[in-house]
Amino acid sequence: MTRLSILAVTTLVSVCALAGCLDAQKAQREAERKAAVAKEKAAVAEAEAAAKAKEAEAKAKAAEAAKTEVEFDPRKPPAGYFNCHRNHCHKEGGGVASYAQVMEEIGATKIVGMPKSGPMPAAPADVAAPPADAATTVSGLATKVLSKGSGTDKPAADSVVTIHYTAWTTAGKAFQSTATTGQPSKVPLVRAFPGLREGIQLMVVGEERRLWIPESLAFQGRPGAPAGTVVFDVELLAIDAPK
Repeated sequence: MTRLSILAVTTLVSVCALAGCLDAQKAQREAERKAAVAKEKAAVAEAEAAAKAKEAEAKAKAAEAAKTEVEFDPRKPPAGYFNCHRNHCHKEGGGVASYAQVMEEIGATKIVGMPKSGPMPAAPADVAAPPADAATTVSGLATKVLSKGSGTDKPAADSVVTIHYTAWTTAGKAFQSTATTGQPSKVPLVRAFPGLREGIQLMVVGEERRLWIPESLAFQGRPGAPAGTVVFDVELLAIDAPK
């Protein structure tokens, strides 16, 4: 074999070896690419599985909470209570409790069936003047018990009381009421005008009373306030210590 032939054969062998090496590198790169794609897909699938598991766990917890949640419906007083209205319930053994107190007692976390804020209550038929069965005190205050209470103690002149009330003029126009919001009012009696203070001191807890308060015991000509006799319907919910 001549030198030229040997050189040609050697060159051919080298070219073939190089081509094989390139093919091997190409195959390796393709294998690495496929491995990277497979790894990425596995990571995405793992993330999706984790998200679905978290969502399922949240749904399970919500369903369990819904099963155990205790609701308070004022339209259906719990055991030991009756006549739930205007943000409080009457106790069967006497006294009253606010909705918040009732909910705490029964372990309720949600209240349902609450009425929306309403309009001013309509005036009673006897708003213009006290009826024959009303009692009149020495001061001129006329009162009538609308509903008897369950307590025995009466507020003192310096007590702080929690009440629901509505007030009208003798023409039948309502000018103040807690009924519109359902939230009772806490009133220091030392700040109340004389007729209201006197009337509330006649009451016991749970009692509802109507008061016809003459101007001399009411606003006494205060600018912007109703003139003449005013009529208050008052429900005494609680008697607190003086503050």
